[in-house]
Amino acid sequence: MKISNIVFILTIISMCNICFAQNSPKDYLDGHNEARKEVGVKPLTWNETLVAYAQKYVDSKKKDCEFEHSMGPYGENLAQGFEQLTGVDSVKMWLSEKPFYDHKNNKCVKDECLHYTQMIWNSTESVGCASTKCDNNWIFVICSYYPPGNIEGLPAY
Repeated sequence: MKISNIVFILTIISMCNICFAQNSPKDYLDGHNEARKEVGVKPLTWNETLVAYAQKYVDSKKKDCEFEHSMGPYGENLAQGFEQLTGVDSVKMWLSEKPFYDHKNNKCVKDECLHYTQMIWNSTESVGCASTKCDNNWIFVICSYYPPGNIEGLPAY
């Protein structure tokens, strides 16, 4: 094999690593578990059953990128953005709701906080996430959680 061919193959491989950067299980887990550590709840584990569920759901939205919950058996957070949205970006968006959760009174204040509370829900044990690029060039991201959180009347932690 020629040196130029080897260089070409290595270049393609390195570019693929960039394509998948910030969408690995570790990327999703690190953001979730950092937030969970801050409030003193146990870390989440990665769950391939949840990944498969999430992937099937985002794939079903590929044509129109319709932004709606799956209404399935798991907790879930959704994110949508144009072209460059990563898993890390999605987790940061959900985490940005932290100031809107009043733990003492167990309610959202001012704006939305349910994405954040799902991330840190005390009894949730595992997460699985997936994303797809829709036909309109938007990115659709879902993280599914088991057991689900955001149970009315119960505090997140």
